[in-house]
Order: sequence, then structure tokens, then C-alpha cells
Amino acid sequence: MSGTVVTRFAPSPTGFLHIGGARTALFNWLYARGRGGKFLLRIEDTDRERSTPEATDAILQGMAWLGLDHDGDIVSQFENADRHAEVALQLLAEGKAYKCFATQEEIAAFREQARAEGKSTLYRSPWRDADASTHPDAPYVVRIKAPQDGQTIIKDEVQGDVTIKNDQLDDMILLRSDGTPVYMLAVVVDDHDMGVTHVIRGDDHLNNAARQMLVYNAMGWDVPVWAHIPLIFGPDGKKLSKRHGATGAQEYQAMGYPAAGMRNYLARLGWSHGDDEFFTDAQAKEWFDLPGIGKAPARFDFKKLENICGQHIAVADDAALLQEIEAYLHVKGEKSLNDVKSVLLRDAMYCLKDRAKTFGELLVKAEFVLADRPLVPDEKAAKNLDSVSRGILNELTPQLQNASWSREGLEAVTNAFAEAKEIKFGKMAGPLRAALAGRAVTPSVFDMMLVLGRDETIARLNDAAEET
Repeated sequence: MSGTVVTRFAPSPTGFLHIGGARTALFNWLYARGRGGKFLLRIEDTDRERSTPEATDAILQGMAWLGLDHDGDIVSQFENADRHAEVALQLLAEGKAYKCFATQEEIAAFREQARAEGKSTLYRSPWRDADASTHPDAPYVVRIKAPQDGQTIIKDEVQGDVTIKNDQLDDMILLRSDGTPVYMLAVVVDDHDMGVTHVIRGDDHLNNAARQMLVYNAMGWDVPVWAHIPLIFGPDGKKLSKRHGATGAQEYQAMGYPAAGMRNYLARLGWSHGDDEFFTDAQAKEWFDLPGIGKAPARFDFKKLENICGQHIAVADDAALLQEIEAYLHVKGEKSLNDVKSVLLRDAMYCLKDRAKTFGELLVKAEFVLADRPLVPDEKAAKNLDSVSRGILNELTPQLQNASWSREGLEAVTNAFAEAKEIKFGKMAGPLRAALAGRAVTPSVFDMMLVLGRDETIARLNDAAEET
């Protein structure tokens, strides 16, 4: 198979974008983007009772947050139903499929008897080779004629060659008795019509590949490259579920994880490139390949996720970080930053980014720029503002008023003051933190002074010194 690589992500819109689905989308996106190919999106909305527009929106929002852009229009599987049926009818006309008039009751009775006799419950329709003249005027399904001997080999880029004996394959139904196409047929027709060259999906679909190949082969279509990826487990080795914590992609946005960190962590979840843990999007696109995917289920590890996210926050562009924090506040239902606070937060990024693993942690450190005067110190900070500390601030503030407003200038003034008073700088740091941020844990006092500027710094110190 040559030409443009085309991958696809095909979620069912019955709920949010599951983190496992997000990783599947990411793998498809990385594989296509790294090869100058196309990444397509299909919504598998044939289950009309469970498919909702809200779920489709949730999936699209999750993908948008993760930055997984797709090419072309979104394909609706439901809207292609006529095309799916057309393929089934073509196979029927060519003798590669047949009308089966067996009733549900007959099939159930056959299986019950087979179980009782300890035989295979694989149903073989008596209508497979029946003469059309013997067909009754009754409802029927259309079944494909599966090969009954030999074997089918699924050549899988992750699982290796998987061999299935053809006598284990039933004559799969293509059209139900009401004329509607089944999911297995719809998937193949859509993938073929969309030009999909590589099907990268969860290994819970591995057995489906053998049945879907029946349609590819009967139609004389190229079979795509298969890559069935292991599921994601929780830390306890069981399939990831709500009991392990968040399972929806957007929940992670609301928890304050940066999208770049999430992409990095999800890419590393079940795929590896040497010992590399931290990497950029550009590196991931260049490195990602199917042989790097492991066969065993990957375990979700929140500590690793936080560590990776912290590294991404630390190296992120300040303006981009500010934009993502705004989106985080919006998702949390909190009010946006005004222009003044945005500028202050951007200016403070250099002293906030290190060691913040989430946007929530970063905003706690940013309290000194987000708070308004007069500051109300928290319990720990308030303990640093006793009468002695206030006296120190009262004496120090006029000297800072005339300092050169640079790190060197501010350090020189405070160090000289500490020396003259024969106190250690640490004795002054607590009251200064309390005065400037109302918190006991903050960036360095000099960083806070530089970001706040002379006027705001002096005003806050005066507020704290005057309180009784």
C-alpha cells in the first residue's frame, strides 16, 4: 500500500471523550501528522437511541482541548446508511451474500440444542445455497458467504499475525430484516470510502477485523493496515473506570492539566521511544510509529502525569500559558481575568511556572497578583504579622521607597537593613510574604516586588504595617 497515509478516529456519541478514546485519537493523529497524511473524524451514530448531539459536542470539545485537529468534514455513519445497504445488495447480486429466512426462534433453538449436545453453537444457515425458487415470501436478513475452510490471518502491526480458522467464522449478517445495515458492514464501507489506509484502534476490536475482512475480500478492496492497541488499566491492573478517578478527557482540563502535558503523557501510555519520557509535539510526530506500541495494557499513573505536566508548564510560552489558564477558568465556571490581572499574571509567569504541576497550583502561587488590596492574610501568614514584624515593615518601607527597583537594588536595601538591625533575612521574609501576598508560601519576595512594581509594593507594605 502506497500513497498518502489516512487514519481515522471513529467514536460513538454516547458520552464524553473517554481517556482511552483520547489516546486512540492521539495515536491516529500522530501517525498521520508525522507522515504528512490525513487524520479524519467519523461519528459512529448508528445507535439512534443512545447517540446524542450533546455527546458529539463533548467529544469535539475534548479533541479541541487536546489540540487534535482533523482534516475535512466530520462524517456521520448514520447518514451513509443507504451506501452501506448498496454494498450489501451488490454482494447479494454477485452471489457473495444470500438471503437467510431463518427466524430468531429457529436460531435460538439450534443453539440451545447444540449447547445441550456439547457441540459448536456457530449457526450455519440452511439458506446459504438454497435455490431462489424455494424462497418464501417472508422477512429475511442478508448474510455474507464466509469461507468455510482454511484460515484468515490478521496481520497486525501491534499484535503480530493473528490466525483465525475459517470454520470459526459465521456468515455475518450485513442487512437486518428491516433492511438496515449492521455496524460491521458500515465500518468497512466507511473506512473504504474515506480512503483509510491504517486502522489504529483498541484491541477489543481485534476479533472484528477477521469478520470485517470478509467484506473487504468479497468487494475486492484493499485491506487496511491493522494496529490494535491494548486498553488502559488503572494503577490496580484493572480496566480504567470511574473508581480510579477521572475517565473523561475534559475532566483533566478541569483538573488543571495542560494539553501539551496530557498529549505527552497519553502518547507515552503504551508507546515508547527509548527511555524518553518528556518530549514535544514535534518530537512525538517524528518518533511515533506502530512497532513502538507494547502488547500489554498500559497503567495510568497520576504521579507520572503530574510530573510530565509540570515539565510542560515550566517550558511553555507565557502567552500560550495565559490563554490556556483562561480556558481552564472558563471550564471551572470561574470568572475571567481582567486586563490588568492578565498582564500581571503574564509578567509573573517566570516565577510561577517552576514546580507547578497544574494550573490550580500555579494560580495558588499567583495569589499575590490576583488578590486586591486590602489583602486579607490567611491563618499562616497572619502569624507572621505580629507587632514586632509590623515594626520591622514600618522601618523598612521608607528605605524601599527610595531603592533602585531592580533585584540587585532591592536585595541591597533589605540586606543592609537586616545587617543594621542584626536580624537574619529569614526573619523579614515571613512578614514580607504576608504583606505582599497574604500567604506564607509564595514566590520570592523580590520577584513579587518586581512584578507588582514600586507603588503597589509600598502600598501593600503600608497596609500591613498599619493594621492593628
